[in-house]
Amino acid sequence: MTGTATPAAVSEIRMPKYPECWSSCGSCASGDIFVLEVFVNPGDHIDCEDNIISIETGKVALDIPTPWAGTVRSVHIEVGDKPDEGTLLITLDRDR
Repeated sequence: MTGTATPAAVSEIRMPKYPECWSSCGSCASGDIFVLEVFVNPGDHIDCEDNIISIETGKVALDIPTPWAGTVRSVHIEVGDKPDEGTLLITLDRDR
């Protein structure tokens, strides 16, 4: 019997919910939310908690990390995009 590698799980990383305080204070989230920088490219290996994008509003910049380690399969967002909650950011072949 020959050994075969277990295929990596493919996971989608989506834009998380904005912090609750954004809607209550009204200051942080003033203006459009847009992608300021994309830190990953297809083929990059990333570790858990590595930042994948940076978003900005009129007053706040925030980095969005990955919850898993793995290899970036595809990037679905680019600088200037205005992601809503749930927007697909990247597809990742997760490490096992």
